[in-house]
Formats: sequence, C-alpha cells, structure tokens
Amino acid sequence: MKMIDDYKGKDVLVIGAGKSGTNVALTLKQLGAHVVLNDEKPAEQLPEIAKLKDEGIETITGSQPVDLLNRGFELIVKNPGIPYDNPLVASAVKKEIPIITEVELAAQITDAQIIGVTGSNGKTTTVTMITKILNQNRQKGVAYDAGNIGIPATKVAAKATKDDTMVMELSSFMLLGIRTLHPHVAVITNIFSNHLDFHKTRKNYVNAKMRITMNQTPQDYFVINFDSQEWRDLSKRSKAKVVPFARKTEISTGAYEKNGKIYYNDEFIMNSDDIKVPGKQNVENALAAIAVAKILGKTNLDITNVLETFSGVRHRLQYVLESDGRRFYNDSKATDIEATQMALEGFNKPVVLLAGGLDRGYTFDKLIPQFKDHVKAAVLFGQTADLLEDSLKKAGIEKITKVDTLKQAVPVAYSDSAKGDIILLSPANASWDQFPNFEVRGDEYIKYVEELTHKQEED
Repeated sequence: MKMIDDYKGKDVLVIGAGKSGTNVALTLKQLGAHVVLNDEKPAEQLPEIAKLKDEGIETITGSQPVDLLNRGFELIVKNPGIPYDNPLVASAVKKEIPIITEVELAAQITDAQIIGVTGSNGKTTTVTMITKILNQNRQKGVAYDAGNIGIPATKVAAKATKDDTMVMELSSFMLLGIRTLHPHVAVITNIFSNHLDFHKTRKNYVNAKMRITMNQTPQDYFVINFDSQEWRDLSKRSKAKVVPFARKTEISTGAYEKNGKIYYNDEFIMNSDDIKVPGKQNVENALAAIAVAKILGKTNLDITNVLETFSGVRHRLQYVLESDGRRFYNDSKATDIEATQMALEGFNKPVVLLAGGLDRGYTFDKLIPQFKDHVKAAVLFGQTADLLEDSLKKAGIEKITKVDTLKQAVPVAYSDSAKGDIILLSPANASWDQFPNFEVRGDEYIKYVEELTHKQEED
C-alpha cells in the first residue's frame, strides 16, 4: 500500500458501514486521517464496527443527523448505494464537501495495474473470466478481483504490489464517486436502462457509466460492446484506444463471433459452443474478457483453458443440479428485463420459468418474443406477478401459476416440467419486495431445490 500523505490530519466522514465502509475507515486511519463512521442502522445490526472501536475510530450509529456536518469534515467517503438526495449527502453537496467512493481511495493507494469493468449486465462474470485468464501461467504477481464483486477494493489495494493486477468491478454508483481512478483497460459490457430510480434519467446513468474512461489517455484501452449504435457512438468520447467486441455486428478488429466461432483481429480463438457457461450473454462476456486478455498479451491457450472449464458465477445463470432429467439454473442476478431475455435465449430446451419481484412501474411486453420461443410454463411470485402474467398470456403461454412465495414456486415449477426441461429462476425484477438482495433470493432458491430433489448443489 502506498502511504500517501493526502489524508494526513484530515477530518473524514465515512457514511455507511458494511465491509467496504469499515475497510475504508481502517485504511484512512492508517493514512493519518481523523475518521468518523456513520451508519443509520443501530450498532447491534453492525457487528463489523467492533474492530473500528478497537482501533479508536469514532462511530455514530442509529441515525444520520445532518448537523453532523457542523464538525467541519473535509471529505466524505460514501457507500455507493446511498443516493445523493439522502438528506446528509445532499447537505454535504450543498456545503461543497468533496464526496468520493471506496474505489477512488483504493486506486490512490495501490501500485497495481487497474482493469475496470462496468456495464448493466455481465460485470461480475466478465471480471471473473478476466481474473482467471490473467492468472493462467502467470510468471510474476497475481490478478485480484475487487469492488462491486463483493470484495472491498481498499482491502485488495492494501496488499497488491506493482507486479499485480486489480480487476475492479465498478457500478454506476461507484463511478459517480471517482476523481482520479485511471484503469489501464476499461470495459463496458453493455448499457441498458437500469437504476433510473437512483440516476433519474437514462442520460445520467449512461454518463455515470462513461466515467470509467474519463481519466484514460491514448496509452490506455477502452473495450466496449459494438452491438448497439449508441454504444459505438459512446466509444468516440474516450481518449483511449478503442477495442470493440461484438456478437451480432460484423467488425474487422477486436473480439467477435462469426458463424459460431470466436476471433480476435481475425485470429481464431475457439468455438462459441466450447464456452462452458450457457447463453448468448456469456459469449459476449467471453468476448470482452478475450479482448482484455489479448491486449495484455495472454495466449489463446490461457484463454481456452479458462473459458472451456469456467462454470459460472453464483446467481448468474448458475447451474445448480440435475434431477430426473430436469436441469435447475439460478439466475437470481437477473434483476432487469434484458438479463432475463439473455438467459432465456441461452437455452434450446423448453424452460419452466420462475419470475417476479419488485414493481418498478414497467410492463414485461419486451419479453414476449423470448416467452414465445423458450417458455413452456411459468410460475410467478412477488409484486409483478400480474404484470408478468399479462405479458405471458400475450405470448400464448397457457400454463401460468401465481404463488405467494419463491418457496411455493419451486415444487410447482417441478410439477409443470418434464424430462429434458430447464427449470430457471430468472426473475426480471429486483428482489427487494421479498428479499434483502438477489444473493439471498438465489440462495433460498438453491435451498428449496435441494430440499425438493434431496440432492446437493453441484460445483
């Protein structure tokens, strides 16, 4: 860790505990800052703050009083998920107190090369693919994944050396809080209309994503999906060398799929069907990972060794198990329509779909083509069950069952299936109507599948 002097003697407020918040507080203390951590949750719900008290870091919990800012803080490090219209944050903006997120601090203290990955869908899978490929036959240093993938970036930055690589998953929320973060390779997997409750407009959301390349120079690389005219146009805003990837669009440079084969700059890499994780979206994720790997000098063997064996990231079109000829998949991370579209398109066998969740005020008619082509039956739950039922009926799906809970949905889905079918949890909705997050939703699904089949989740 670089022991920079930027924070020495500074009064810094960290808003939001959790893994990243507590690591930020500890890191800032090491750098000589006077740190206060605030979280609206009561202390008994925040076991992680015990270590902060042991280090002499002040914690204020149970509320977020705006008058806390009267203490003269020179900087705020904010949990990315806390919106800017939060009263405490909004007051800080009004007072012109600088606000950053954890990944900015991590970038400042590391000597490691940074690869940044953002996008609406596919971030975690792409980050994992890249990290695994970069670690193949590596002679010096280690590639670490960090950030939105669930590993605090400051924790990784503290141990990473100049011989290492940090592959950072960067959400739009995190990117709003960067100032100097400078990835040598920046990746945008795709951009759909996500998180508009936070960003208010699509333009704001797109601009947040594009911050990943704002500090890049002509010596850097910007890897971006060329399967949309909008995304191709966005590439012109980067100062870095643009390296495209495409599954549907014909391109002559970068990584692309053509006639079931994957190429990089016209060099054959592998057959698309040899990618172990199913789905067209995972071909796209693999193309992005291949582009990064080739930029950084990895061999085709390094690439294929990973992509032919990597079975997927938990909750992201994850294969769970097979029972009586039915294959169960957990795609709980499909919190939007586009993710479920991609999931359904990845299967050529009949799908019994489990879907539903938080009502964000839109319909599901965009899914009608995928419902028609892939779904034989559906089991719906959550706030959007009626809306999904309406779109499924328009698609001509006759076997539709509505239940109250995911626990009730699993046995119904099994009874509606036959040998050779896919039973897929791909909700097309956020989880917050019934679950604290998509991870809990996915874990619960796996548990119910195991209880039903009397089998264990497969690795």
